[in-house]
This record gives sequence, C-alpha cells and structure tokens, in this order.
Amino acid sequence: MSTVVGRLHITDAEWEVMRVIWANTQVTSKEVIFILKEKMDWKQATTKTLLGRLVEKGALNTELEGRKFIYTANIEEKDAVRSYTNDIFSRICRKNIGNVVESIIEDHTLSFDDIQKLEEMLEKKKAFAVEEVDCQCVEGQCDCNLHHHGMKMGGMG
Repeated sequence: MSTVVGRLHITDAEWEVMRVIWANTQVTSKEVIFILKEKMDWKQATTKTLLGRLVEKGALNTELEGRKFIYTANIEEKDAVRSYTNDIFSRICRKNIGNVVESIIEDHTLSFDDIQKLEEMLEKKKAFAVEEVDCQCVEGQCDCNLHHHGMKMGGMG
C-alpha cells in the first residue's frame, strides 16, 4: 500500500483531506466535504479539487458506487507520517536531530503509554548509539561544520 509514499508530496491542505480519509477508512466526497466545511470552512469545490489531486497523485483510490464516489487511502497514515518526518529530518544537520526530538517531546502532551513506548524505544536505541553523530552537511551549511572546519571560500574566512 505504501509504494507511493516515498515520492509523494502532500500539501498542508491535502493533509486535511487525508486525515478525514484515514479516520474513516472509506468515505464519500459528500462526507469529506461536510467534515472539512465544519473544520476549515472550505467550499465544496475546494474539497473536490483536493480529492481529485490526491487521486491523481495516487494517494487516494476512488470507486463509483451507484451515484457516489467512495474514497479510500492508497497509503497508510503511519507511512505518510514517517515519510514526512524523514523529509523534515533530511533538511537539518544530523547533529541536531536529538535536539529536535527533545523539543517535540517537550512541546507536546504525551500519555503515560506514549512515554512508556518512548522509554522502551530509547532503551533499544542505546545498543546502537554512537559517541557523536556525524555531520553530513556541506561546509558552511550548518553551525557544527562551520565551528569544526571554518569557512574556506576563496580567501574569505
């Protein structure tokens, strides 16, 4: 189901539509329109346009049942979220990932179950931990690289 995820870019508006589909497994356009009218105050045409784009991108399947179109997700929410977070983490220095994860945890409410899962995952991660995460940025692209190597740009630095 998730072969599409790696190459799929879902906009913020499309995420709103996908969340409705994921929450309802299969849903009519009328139901999606109603839900997003309540939440986003979108017009019917806006939601239908977004549904069409998501079908074109391969994120949604559509099937005609009588006079209704039934939409189902072609990608799992878990896979889409993982792809999204991988995309975010690919944009920052690898040395900063721990700080970003810490900020996410600090800034959001977690259940006891969430915390237990995190503790268990961190315990497993200890077996593969490294002394220091390598920076893979190009010189001058991040503070740690600049700090460790200095800038060498045609006599500048």
